[in-house]
Amino acid sequence: MILSGHQIQARINGDIVIDPFVEERLNPNSYNLTLHDELMVYEEVVLDMRSANRVRRMSIPPEGLVLNPHQLYLGRTVERTETRNLVPMIEGRSSVGRLGLFVHVTAGFGDVGFCGFWTLEMFAVQPVRIYAGVPICQIFYHEITTPYTDYVSDKYQHNSDIQPSLLFKELNPELAASDPQLQLDFGMERSHS
Repeated sequence: MILSGHQIQARINGDIVIDPFVEERLNPNSYNLTLHDELMVYEEVVLDMRSANRVRRMSIPPEGLVLNPHQLYLGRTVERTETRNLVPMIEGRSSVGRLGLFVHVTAGFGDVGFCGFWTLEMFAVQPVRIYAGVPICQIFYHEITTPYTDYVSDKYQHNSDIQPSLLFKELNPELAASDPQLQLDFGMERSHS
């Protein structure tokens, strides 16, 4: 069963934490999450699942930023969420989808117990100008009716930033263990373009 907007509001600061929570963003059966003012793009021509791929940051200026096709942009929500006893999921808003902007490539499914910001895998079908603070996606909640184990991860749980792929920690644990700096910056460079 999917929770209604009334049920979401009733569980705020209980099973559901959305920080900040703005009542006007509550929908009949979801809540609109907004886009943070920073994006990340990969610097590598070929991405390697077994490596910590280099990334570059870019800010979204007040006049907006044009996303180009054939480029994956990683973003994140302004809101930090926590979910207990429910399964959180995100989907792009239909108004955003009708502009040809995918908000998550495949990773809209959350885990019961997840706490953190949602990383968005954004991909544009054609050039589209985006703005920080725009309601970009919606979170909704499924009830879980059988015994479960809370989500535990040394990769994404309790994150505080955009999260590039950390699959290399599973596929190449020696690399992750041998270089603690990888856990801090993944070769990140700042850009204000």
